[in-house]
Amino acid sequence: MSAEAQCYTLVFEDNAETPSTQELRTGLEKGSDEDKLDTLRRIIVATINGNPQPTLLMPIIQYIMPSKHKQLKKLLHVYWEVCPKYDENGKLKQEMILVVNAIRNDLQHPNEYIRGATLRFIQKISKDAELLEPLIPTLRANLEHRHSYVRKAAVFALYTVFRENEALIPDAAELMQTFLAAESDATCKRNAFVFLANVAMNKAVEWLRSVWDGIGSMDEGLQMAVIEVARIDCMGDTTHKPRYIRCMFELLNSSSHAVKYEAATTLTTLTQNPAAVKAASACFVNLVIKESDNNVKLIVLDKLDVLRSRHGHVLDGLIMDVLQVLSSADMEVRRKAMSIVLSMTSTRNVEEVVLFLKKQLQRTQDQEYDKASEYRQLLIQSIHVMAIKFSEVAASVVHALMDFLGDSNNPSALDVVAFVREVVEKFPFLRPTITEKLTATLGSIKSGKVFRGVLWILGEYVEGVNDIERAMVEVRGVLGEIPILAAEIREAEGNGAVEGGEEEGASTGQSGGRPRVLADGTYATETAYTSSAPVHSEASKAKPPLRALILGGDFFTGSVLAAALTKFVLRYDEQTSERASANALRAEAMLIMTSVIRVGQSKFVTAAIDEDSNERILSCIQTLSELHAHPEVNDMFLRDTRAAYGKMLGAQEKRAAEKKEAEGTKETIVQVDDLLNFRQFSKKSADDPINYADDLGKATGAGEVHEDFISNLSKISQLTGFSDPIYAEAYVKMHGFDILLDVLLVNQTPNTLQNLCLDFATLGDLKLVERPAVYTIAPHGFQSIKATIKVSSTETGVIFGSILWEGPGLAESCVILNDIHIDIMDYIEPAYCSETQFRSMWTEFEWENRVNVSTTMADPRDYLKHVMKSSNMSCLTPEGAMSGDCDFLSANMYARSLFGEDALANLSIEKTDTGTIVGHVRIRSKTQGIALSLGDRITMSQKDNKPPI
Repeated sequence: MSAEAQCYTLVFEDNAETPSTQELRTGLEKGSDEDKLDTLRRIIVATINGNPQPTLLMPIIQYIMPSKHKQLKKLLHVYWEVCPKYDENGKLKQEMILVVNAIRNDLQHPNEYIRGATLRFIQKISKDAELLEPLIPTLRANLEHRHSYVRKAAVFALYTVFRENEALIPDAAELMQTFLAAESDATCKRNAFVFLANVAMNKAVEWLRSVWDGIGSMDEGLQMAVIEVARIDCMGDTTHKPRYIRCMFELLNSSSHAVKYEAATTLTTLTQNPAAVKAASACFVNLVIKESDNNVKLIVLDKLDVLRSRHGHVLDGLIMDVLQVLSSADMEVRRKAMSIVLSMTSTRNVEEVVLFLKKQLQRTQDQEYDKASEYRQLLIQSIHVMAIKFSEVAASVVHALMDFLGDSNNPSALDVVAFVREVVEKFPFLRPTITEKLTATLGSIKSGKVFRGVLWILGEYVEGVNDIERAMVEVRGVLGEIPILAAEIREAEGNGAVEGGEEEGASTGQSGGRPRVLADGTYATETAYTSSAPVHSEASKAKPPLRALILGGDFFTGSVLAAALTKFVLRYDEQTSERASANALRAEAMLIMTSVIRVGQSKFVTAAIDEDSNERILSCIQTLSELHAHPEVNDMFLRDTRAAYGKMLGAQEKRAAEKKEAEGTKETIVQVDDLLNFRQFSKKSADDPINYADDLGKATGAGEVHEDFISNLSKISQLTGFSDPIYAEAYVKMHGFDILLDVLLVNQTPNTLQNLCLDFATLGDLKLVERPAVYTIAPHGFQSIKATIKVSSTETGVIFGSILWEGPGLAESCVILNDIHIDIMDYIEPAYCSETQFRSMWTEFEWENRVNVSTTMADPRDYLKHVMKSSNMSCLTPEGAMSGDCDFLSANMYARSLFGEDALANLSIEKTDTGTIVGHVRIRSKTQGIALSLGDRITMSQKDNKPPI
């Protein structure tokens, strides 16, 4: 067959039930219509799979072609499409004359649907010029058929024939021009217009000029064709560009969403005028609001974002219209719209935008929104960004957002805390009002994380004497009666007394009680603890929020409370001259801290206090007990922590500025000998890829960069030894989710090796797609065998196998192949996520692999870089947090596989006195495979100081 022969899909054919040629002939001759259908279907499948059955061509012409059965006629068209029509010499078979005559009869059939089906069949055999030449007059005659169904099919049938063989229809342009002038059906006119535009653009434009005024009232399909012609015509030198622009403006008001989208896109390619850009953008916004399909919304929003990035503030006036997109129920659409709004916000419209977002935030609180918590979090994050960027609105939004500190949705409340913390650091004039509001909202907070953030803010930024006293009162209010342990014991004893009095009138006491007779006749003593346990659990529900958290075992919050109280006392001592009140405040703070430690060591808490929190609180107590002995410690509490937070904000701003600068400056490298593209001289439009021929070339891989042959040599694995009868080596190529093995076999014997079979087996989530065939290799001959293996997850995989063959005297021989280990690093790529996402996934993932550090490296940072390079993971810990001289290092790392699997890692190491590094790497993932594979990879890389190449 020639290189241009058409390729058809292979259809499964059950060889066990394949009938013989004689049986097929009998089925065609004597069977019923259903039998003939089944027989013809079998013949078509065999033809597609490479068994054309040429001897059955004449029986099909004799017994199937005269049939009036509609399904047989349709199936017959499929057979004519795939059957061989030419003999060995490339000449048309004689039998095809009968086929051409039958096709001509169908093209003249009184039933218009048979004509239409035959015309569509003509489009599929448009390359067979010898077959089509006798049918051209009949095809042209169908242009005048009374039914539009036939006429529209005839137009495209002639178009496909002309595209392959222009000589068959030399007057195609004049024919279509005449047809257009007389045609009234919209679909027929659209087909003819597309035909005419591809044959003679000047004649298509000439027809278009005659109907300028009626374009707005045309059919949707014809309007789409007009837009396409306008786009193609303007790629060349045309004088009709102003008319096209006016036409696009008119089509922006079309009732069809598809026409609106194409008209707006084309308008931005034809002109960069601000009015045109604004009109196209308004059309896009209108489409997003009215379109129901979320995928379409996202596509149009992407187009709008491109326009915004290229035309700056031209679109700023549409920001309130874009905000209407937030009414969509889909969160992805909301996020995309919000990102566009944030980029369009300026000092001129920021107040209106913030007011709108505050109303939306209030509505999520009042009404039961779909995904209200996610939407509320998105609104809070967006307001956060705007308030930091535009300081004039910070004061108006910070108080409104602080109402959400008691939100039951923990992420939203945490976002509010992060926002307030940044505002209070960057805008000192807002600190008094913010701290006053925070102090008043302590009682409504429910989450330990939110408490920790608020207590840190109060400890850092509450500065006045009166403010400190007010904050202490509120802290006592959310903590309850002090000391905590004594109050809990009294409450437990009181509950025990009440219960005992109700049941038996017995005396009460912590350890007191009286013997009671159990159901089995034995005696037992009931103490106050056992009787008060259920009462205590119910009473804890009504306890103050901070007290309930501490009794629930959240001593991390207790340590943050101790640090905040220490800052209160230190700052109060600096600002007041009244020693009595200062000493009273210090004593109260130390009492609270001691109470937290004591209750943490009792049986009243869910979990005992941890060592870290205990040590932290004790250090705070020691600082207050030695108030004036160590001024440098006081400076650490009052100044260094705030300075560290300021540095962190500065590092974040610097990173954001660098990212923005990197996105803004795109380096274009052009070689000296590159050909000039004169379209580069024109002003770039918002819709650059208008040259569809170039796009088609890219899509088909015409511009694909080929791999270097020399670099591929490093991917070759030797499978057998040089002294084996057969030498084998494999080139392992990773291609997406497939592994391609190209195996070269060399017969090193003087004998012919028959029935040679290369047998592969896999270990892990690998699957062999198909088993290689059986080969025969001549003496000292070569054979190349390809095998494809599917990969379904990021897990260490092994490919092993053997070669079997028959030598002289049919003696069977075998060679076992070396194993091929699949490197999972080809499927793992560095990725980034936020700290909140990392912590959430770390808590959720259940598979953990702990790798102990064993290395000769001396610098912890060098070891971190070594692990990152060997495991393809990115470091999430900011560079500023790891700067400075320190003997220990802790860093979080993250990567994601091609299969969407997340891999988390935490590196905790320290430098010993001997100069070595000790510690461990903890790897977590959702599946066991990736955790074990990454652990093995890090363990192997530790055997040498140098990362693997």
